[in-house]
Amino acid sequence: MTLSWFKGGSRKREQVVAVDLGGRCTKAVWIQNRPEGPVLLRYAIAEAPVFDKEPSAELLADHLRSVVQSLESRSPLVSVAIGVHDAIVRYAELPQMPVPDMRQILKTSSKLYLQQDLPGYVFDCWPVNGRSGGPAPEKPKGPAVPKQKVLVAGAKKTWVDTLHTAIKQAGCTAGSVLPGLVAPINALEKAEPDLFQREVLALVDLGFRHSSVCILQEGELVLTRVLALGGDQITQGLADTMGISYAEAEGIKLGMPAEVREQLFALIAPLGRELKASLDFYEHQSDRPVTHILVSGAGAAAEWVLQALQTELVSECRAWDPTAGLQRSLPPQQLAEWEQVAPQLSVAVGTALATL
Repeated sequence: MTLSWFKGGSRKREQVVAVDLGGRCTKAVWIQNRPEGPVLLRYAIAEAPVFDKEPSAELLADHLRSVVQSLESRSPLVSVAIGVHDAIVRYAELPQMPVPDMRQILKTSSKLYLQQDLPGYVFDCWPVNGRSGGPAPEKPKGPAVPKQKVLVAGAKKTWVDTLHTAIKQAGCTAGSVLPGLVAPINALEKAEPDLFQREVLALVDLGFRHSSVCILQEGELVLTRVLALGGDQITQGLADTMGISYAEAEGIKLGMPAEVREQLFALIAPLGRELKASLDFYEHQSDRPVTHILVSGAGAAAEWVLQALQTELVSECRAWDPTAGLQRSLPPQQLAEWEQVAPQLSVAVGTALATL
């Protein structure tokens, strides 16, 4: 099911650097495709640049160049995941036609098929039956054109073009631009294939300003939702509650969460309730229970976060390793830090797998 959009080229590559442009931290991985399977060679987590508006290609190029250098990568191919607030991902019923024609019809008639006018957007499509290439379907003999269910991703063309330009200015080759919302799906399919194919899963990704939930039913994406709640709001809420600075609140949240457990649980409770509403909606519509809740993002490494979400969802929540399906050839220092770092890399890993 590996999903990949906005490709700079269709040829599969031996290795790739994948970059997750987060709100607070940029996460990146360097993965090589070997005969025995994909191998994780390096990862990097760097402070994200602060921009008051959409950054220029030059500023992004400087940042990407620094990230690639920190990986000590010899790969010139770079793929990028964009944030949940920079892309739309939703299903649409489109006429059966080749994917390039689908892109064009969405460009001219987005309101008709997506119930939203999206001028200046570029689109890509993934037919639910997995037909993203190959020969075009045969034309029906009758006047009516049959339709099919298609997963659509869209982003502003100016932003996608800026990313491609920045990658090239950084001295690299542009690979895919992937919506960060769906990237963890690719990683999970590789990391836990049996669970992916057989169960109903909720993938929860905890971000800095936004969090998301994707529900998968036996490998098919059936529901997505983006929530304007993340680590930033929790830290700011703790700072306001305790009358301290943002930096002090962040230090307490990370270093002494047990001292402020009650306050932290209260601050994350709204996120838990919103996630519970999403799961309840799916279960009511499908008459099937969500059997596993898997959590990624920086917060997934904190035990109190998982406990707080379990309290609200009344169901077990666990962190997962997006590289479980990969071999690792990491430097000793990175191996030592791996357990705390791994949950943050689901978007970057999923983006890399979409390119290889």
